[in-house]
Amino acid sequence: MEKSRIAWHPAFVQAIQLELEAYKDSLEFHSEYQLVAEPLKIDCVVIKKAKNVVIRKNFAAIFRDVNILEYKSPDDHVSVADFYKVYGYACLYASFGKIPVTDLTVSFIQSRYPGKLLKHLKNVRGYVIEENQAGIYTVKGDILPIQIIDNRRLQTEENLWLKGLCNQLDASMVLQIGEEACRFGKDVRINVYLDAIIKANLHAVEEANRMSGAAKSLEEVLERTGLGARLEARAEERKALDIARNMVNFGFPLETIASMTGLDPEKVGELLGVIPG
Repeated sequence: MEKSRIAWHPAFVQAIQLELEAYKDSLEFHSEYQLVAEPLKIDCVVIKKAKNVVIRKNFAAIFRDVNILEYKSPDDHVSVADFYKVYGYACLYASFGKIPVTDLTVSFIQSRYPGKLLKHLKNVRGYVIEENQAGIYTVKGDILPIQIIDNRRLQTEENLWLKGLCNQLDASMVLQIGEEACRFGKDVRINVYLDAIIKANLHAVEEANRMSGAAKSLEEVLERTGLGARLEARAEERKALDIARNMVNFGFPLETIASMTGLDPEKVGELLGVIPG
């Protein structure tokens, strides 16, 4: 299951919606917004329904009428080429939408320090970079308000959903997300998000599930996402593999091990370093 494809980008859109939950009636969210007939897509566009809406959220401080957000999954990063591509998307959006480019903002979100990109923006473009809040780098010197966010450095109290969008969560963070997720009941807006972070942090989820007095909210989350049964199956497989390793130590043939544990012979061979005969 660890190798299965994780839907990070839809999860990111849900994270933005969750972060801006208090303003859901004032905003529109467009996932994978199609810019033109060709396959040019923006990860997320947040549009103010009314120009006078004030969003009291740290990463939304730069927001104007139309806000373009580019997200990179935990194992990826915003390259210099990505910067210019998304900058170009903003210009195209302004052109096709016949709106002033000054009504747009651009945000980049990734799970690492954007050192190479910041260096390019300072040394090549002559921009000024300011980190007024942890993890949020504001780029000054362009007609477009631009920011680059390292979501790992965001404060949990302010940005639980964006900070949680990673593959290195610990058990306490998993429990915290589970508790907050219960507030949304069976709201489908959060299911993709939960599915992504649980798949990416199975060890932390298992640890949280084993913790004494673990919150019932985690059990509810696992049940809602259908991952509870998968975690149980994973635990059963681990037990079977432990038995298989002991049997190898006692000299049992591979075929006997597979038969008694119910494991696939090829899998037993791979995991135990034995080539099936």
